[in-house]
Amino acid sequence: MKTAVFSTKSYDRHYFNKFNTSSEHELTFFEAPLNVDTVNLTVGYEAVCVFVNDNLNNEVIVELVKNGVKVIALRCAGFNNVDLESAKVNGVTVVRVPSYSPQAVAEHAVALILTLNRKTHKAYNRIRESNFSLERLTGFDIYGKTVGVIGTGHIGMLFAKIMLGFGCNVIAYDINKSNELVLAGVEYTDLDDLFGRSDIISLHCPLLPQTFHLINEDSINKMKDGVMLINTSRGALIDTSNAITALKSGKLGYLGIDVYEQEEKLFFKDLSEKIIQDDDISRLMTFPNVLITAHQGFFTREALEEISKTTLSNLSDLEKGDKCQNEVKI
Repeated sequence: MKTAVFSTKSYDRHYFNKFNTSSEHELTFFEAPLNVDTVNLTVGYEAVCVFVNDNLNNEVIVELVKNGVKVIALRCAGFNNVDLESAKVNGVTVVRVPSYSPQAVAEHAVALILTLNRKTHKAYNRIRESNFSLERLTGFDIYGKTVGVIGTGHIGMLFAKIMLGFGCNVIAYDINKSNELVLAGVEYTDLDDLFGRSDIISLHCPLLPQTFHLINEDSINKMKDGVMLINTSRGALIDTSNAITALKSGKLGYLGIDVYEQEEKLFFKDLSEKIIQDDDISRLMTFPNVLITAHQGFFTREALEEISKTTLSNLSDLEKGDKCQNEVKI
């Protein structure tokens, strides 16, 4: 299938070419994101392959159809950046990679916790400057702490199991309870109780209308003073301005994020020689108790291999007229 692959980096090209061994699909790689300004690049293609920060709203989808595109292949699990209603109305098939390495994201969430807590990033920089002082590097024992997990799908389940291994008291909220986690010792509860009891809260839920700004002024006020908040899911789960206010007051003791509300303007780009125009992320970067990574939770060899193989398999199924188990329907 002739496919235009957007928002690509060197690693995308490497793994897609590695697994497109028989050149079954004609892939053209574009570094630019897909949006209303770049949709003209899709003329003559049957499919587009897109990532988390490509914007496939109704206007873009209508233009895609005019250009001959019949398939939107997401190389990620989330699909909140695609107007699914428009895709359905315009006869465009949407497929995704529902699970590529839930372990990678769960482990990254734990890495954020450990780094924020034990300040290993600060210790590393100190040692590089021959500063061997331990002043202001005090952490806390994770053992015995109460960890709240919001969302216990594949990633949330794995994260909960890891925290159980640390000896934590793990409580969780999800509209669907996992019997496996209950048997493992996880206690399901409501959101208000989770907010009130947790020393560490980790977000592992999708971005939906009902989860938009799930973390806001009201929910933060229900949390313990000095709580640690971790987000490796979607940036808009957190109201950034409310989080900044809570950091300033000390209500939030730690914030670790791998995703950000306005990340499409920043992440996956080298802006080291430019002035950042986003005041919220600039403010977040000034806090000593905030750790930001640029959407790298998924970024392992195993995940990149699975993303490439599954995406190519999705395209093959559709080209052959077979049923694709990874089709997104509404």
